[in-house]
Amino acid sequence: MPATGELIRAMNYVEDISATLRRICIYIPAMATDERKRLAESLRGVSAAINDALVDLEKAGK
Repeated sequence: MPATGELIRAMNYVEDISATLRRICIYIPAMATDERKRLAESLRGVSAAINDALVDLEKAGK
């Protein structure tokens, strides 16, 4: 089955997210403790959104 334009765009978004996280990880060692805590809080919110998207994708396949 060929990929639709929407699927390709969505997969590109995922790759963009992955590349951004790799860039963020480069800077973590140089961050102050309070900066790391704030970034961790921000990422936890995104983690929940990613988990929700995975649940929706798995539901759609059933």
